[in-house]
Amino acid sequence: MNQPFSYVHPGAKIARNVVIEPFVNIAKNVKIGEGTWIGPNVTIMEGAIIGKNCKIFPGAVISAIPQDLKFKGEETYVEIGDNTTIREAVTINRGTSAKGKTVIGNNSLLMAYVHVAHDCYVGNNVILVNSVQVAGEVNIDDWAIIGGMSAIHQFVHIGKHVMVSGGSLVRKDIPPYIKAAREPLSFAGVNSIGLRRRNFSNEKISEIQDIYRNIFLSKMNNNQAIEKIEAEMKATTERDDIILFIRNSKRGIIKGYFPD
Repeated sequence: MNQPFSYVHPGAKIARNVVIEPFVNIAKNVKIGEGTWIGPNVTIMEGAIIGKNCKIFPGAVISAIPQDLKFKGEETYVEIGDNTTIREAVTINRGTSAKGKTVIGNNSLLMAYVHVAHDCYVGNNVILVNSVQVAGEVNIDDWAIIGGMSAIHQFVHIGKHVMVSGGSLVRKDIPPYIKAAREPLSFAGVNSIGLRRRNFSNEKISEIQDIYRNIFLSKMNNNQAIEKIEAEMKATTERDDIILFIRNSKRGIIKGYFPD
């Protein structure tokens, strides 16, 4: 359903049952899947590919060119999966030649005033709370929750099932399954409540806690801790996820918390 006060470029590919409210502007080279609702005053610029059953609220701007001086007008994209909700005044920028696209996964929620910069990857079932600011080429894995007003440095990697406290300055990578809080941002325990909600067993949560005791609560460095974990703990999906994340970290991971 297309309102008479909205503009849809004739080159845009819009599924038949998409609802487009008044004062929407949709550019060419845009695709929108079935069942999606586009609220009033939304701007969807070139290169947006939006999935099925999404909800995009008033004032959002999707697929504006990157705020990156290296961008030279190359053809790049924003891809948004199915069943994702984008609330008021969210901005999501296109990719650059670095990766070619910015990706938001399925079933995610980006609350009001969130900004996602160029070439980011935001996974499935992610929640970015109000006014989270995500710099370029950040990876946020599935089921992560980022508290409101947090700022994430470029190139940071946030692992799956992570919970980040509101108002955080995220300068380092955050390994999976944990909570991060305080300033400077530090390990604040395993995200046991979130893991239980996602049907992790008590035994599995205990295993993850044992792994992180070695990494964050011992006097070993990361390499020593990983060697000990590999030698003494059996291989599991969660153990190997954590080890691989730390070994592949380019910015280094957050530190443990040692109160004075």
